[in-house]
Amino acid sequence: MSNITTIFVVEDDLSLQRLYSEILSLHGFHVVGAAKNGKEAVEIFKTFSEKPDIILMDHRMPVKNGIQATKEILQYGDQSKIIFISADISIREKALSIGAIHFIEKPFTYDQLVDHIKKVLLI
Repeated sequence: MSNITTIFVVEDDLSLQRLYSEILSLHGFHVVGAAKNGKEAVEIFKTFSEKPDIILMDHRMPVKNGIQATKEILQYGDQSKIIFISADISIREKALSIGAIHFIEKPFTYDQLVDHIKKVLLI
């Protein structure tokens, strides 16, 4: 088993998706995939033979939102730690109650993102 942390990015903003991937790679993480909506996230997650260590989950996305996608992904096992990301603080408790392990409120700096991921890895 590898010591490199694997991350799956679920974000409908493709420029943010690319930025996350670049920043995370620079910090030594391995981005194993990305999805642009919750439906695609569930479909891609099911194809992983080794589930990612961390899933960065956006909330407001087309087709299926982050809450719905989180519920479905967790039906396939809870080996991945889901970090929920949203500007909508009102869904924080809902996200955590359904199984997300952490919540990051937008906006945030990339250093804060990396710090949050490192904290979650210790849980």
